[in-house]
Amino acid sequence: MLRRRWIGVLALCLLVAGVFAFLGQWQLGRAIQTDPPLAGVTEQFRALDDVVVPGEYLPEPYVGQRTEATGTWIGGDFLVVSSRFNDDVEGYWVTGQLRVADGVSIAVALGWAQERDDADAAALALEQTAAGAEATVSGRLISDEGVQVPPVDDPQRMDRMSPAALLNLWHDADRLAVYRPYLAGFEAPAGLVDISSPAPDELSPVNWLNVFYAAEWAVFAGFAFYIWYRLAKDAWEREVEDFEDAAAAAS
Repeated sequence: MLRRRWIGVLALCLLVAGVFAFLGQWQLGRAIQTDPPLAGVTEQFRALDDVVVPGEYLPEPYVGQRTEATGTWIGGDFLVVSSRFNDDVEGYWVTGQLRVADGVSIAVALGWAQERDDADAAALALEQTAAGAEATVSGRLISDEGVQVPPVDDPQRMDRMSPAALLNLWHDADRLAVYRPYLAGFEAPAGLVDISSPAPDELSPVNWLNVFYAAEWAVFAGFAFYIWYRLAKDAWEREVEDFEDAAAAAS
């Protein structure tokens, strides 16, 4: 094991293990937030643009953040989203496009209904009374749920609340900038029930997935030394066997 070749291999293993140790330390540093968000931060009202800007993902500490948006409802865009639960009861949301600035909109979930007919009736009523009107909506910012392919027999159906999917159905959307999260309103309009949106659970300052990755790098570093030991030991055992065979032949 003290031969030049194996010392060189050991040096290479030390280099590899050092890289793995650095990566493990970096991963561990990312796992523990030294400045975690304060408890209850989402329950303090913050201006919309202080939390997120159009086109950007909602930072994790602000998922469920209380905020408000002021703008104008765009006609033709009061749409129904299926598979919405209020206190474990499945139903529907009525959503709308709120134009908060020139060329900038946010998707808003206005209220919940258990029956589709009630949701459709509420959407129609909003179309008749709210389209083109200015409104201020208070609610929680929620991350985009992602786009889902609709059923073949109902191509207009939406089972996920996704501003990206709604954008494809909205009017007056040419070159429109859209907030990636949506706003779940606190107070439903007539004909709908308030959306159940309790305060989110407090985030742990420790990211356990990153801790797991850091442990993996430590295992890899140890494995590099094990490979060197195993190769060197196998070579030594072969040399001992060759020496014993040669001694036996000589006698």
